Amino acid sequence: MGNNVIINADVAKGTINKNIYGHFAEHLGRGIYEGIWVGEDSSIPNTNGVRNDVLEALKNINIPVLRWPGGCFADEYHWKDGIGPKENRKRMINTHWGGVVEDNSFGTHEFMMLCEMLGAEPYICGNVGSGTVQEMSEWVEYMTFEGESPMANWRRENGQEEPWKLKYFGVGNENWGCGGNMRPEYYADLYRRYQTYVRNYGDNRIYKIAGGANVDDYNWTEVLMKNAHWMMDGLSLHYYTIPKEWADKGPATGFPEDEWFTTLKKALHMDTLITKHGTIMDKYDPDKRVGMIIDEWGTWFNPEPGTNPGFLYQQNTIRDALVAGIHFNIFHTHADRVQMANIAQTINVLQAMMLTEGEKMILTPTYHVFDMFKVHHDATLLAVDGQSSDYELGGESIPQTSVSASKDADGKVHISLCNLDHQNGADIDVELRGIDLGAATISGKILTAETMDAHNTFEQPENVKPVEFNGVETNGQSVKVSLPPMSVVVLAVE
Repeated sequence: MGNNVIINADVAKGTINKNIYGHFAEHLGRGIYEGIWVGEDSSIPNTNGVRNDVLEALKNINIPVLRWPGGCFADEYHWKDGIGPKENRKRMINTHWGGVVEDNSFGTHEFMMLCEMLGAEPYICGNVGSGTVQEMSEWVEYMTFEGESPMANWRRENGQEEPWKLKYFGVGNENWGCGGNMRPEYYADLYRRYQTYVRNYGDNRIYKIAGGANVDDYNWTEVLMKNAHWMMDGLSLHYYTIPKEWADKGPATGFPEDEWFTTLKKALHMDTLITKHGTIMDKYDPDKRVGMIIDEWGTWFNPEPGTNPGFLYQQNTIRDALVAGIHFNIFHTHADRVQMANIAQTINVLQAMMLTEGEKMILTPTYHVFDMFKVHHDATLLAVDGQSSDYELGGESIPQTSVSASKDADGKVHISLCNLDHQNGADIDVELRGIDLGAATISGKILTAETMDAHNTFEQPENVKPVEFNGVETNGQSVKVSLPPMSVVVLAVE
């Protein structure tokens, strides 16, 4: 069986929400501090305390939405500790992540400023696990109420005269685990109660996101949808790509080929999870009003040797780039239900876009996939049919290729293709219907590498980066695309 694809450029399948290219920045390790935030007094070039190099890199990939302050940290975060004069802010121990001191110098005002700088929507996750209804209610009031009230007046005293626009608010995080170890029935009742007080002030309209399932806990989705679907706008899902066991996840570099294969096989499992959770959601929400919000996804390997294990710092290779490409193609396929996704995490944590070391910053292979795929933001999903050759290793097989396509507002068609095979190239015959290929030009970019764990370092920051792709031959209404082993390609047809 060969790799054959038919793309119907005149058959629209919905819109790819740009928010599936969202990000997640938790108070964890060097994600916020040293990553995004260095403070106004730092010798590292910054704007109001935010690193300039990070700011520019994130703006370049058109970051649509940023989730904060966690993660597990969200359910022990008390927002009032992070506002007002910095010298008066409470210091606390970050018990989840490394036992380090959190000085709360990056709080609500700094986060909302960052989102404004980036042109990104803020997605704030509220504290259900250890917080009160009043605390959550007052936070929303503090941020979004424009009238006369204790919270709005306090915001003004702290330098923000006008209320902020806040679209996305999560009512708790992982409440089945670090967010309270709750049963779904208990959390469903708590969600109903807490969300009542997440109010819309003025013309601000909040999209309320309920804490959803861990991986394949389909009962959680069933209970939440049955008991509260009409009170939510989104329901989350968390799934990490882990090649081995929880206690020993395997290294980020220097891994054997069976871990390459297993990682990609587990990345493909996201399609099954979306399909099965989506089927349950369909039962209660056939019109797909409630979005599936995959607000934690990505690879999770053992921390880099010599680093604080609670900081979850890992290198990022061409394998991570393929995991990202696979996920995006899957998210596109489910564009009718998946309305947001947030990779874990933005900087220096897990499958990061960037790694920093003092004043140095490097872009990871995953960052380059976000950059290449940004052409799909808010584009029209096109119908893609076809078949893939098998990629086999150790008696197991997965599809060798992953493909998706969209059409942007200017009518340009973009095709994203991944070759998962670490040893063999893939020739894909792509039939393009609804386009006059004779009058079209085709260009492309490719991200690939010579070794399975190729990555960028502070000494070699451009070891893995996109280059021009020339492996396309046109024949009538078809093109043959020749993908080298372990590669991600995006084609533009105009």
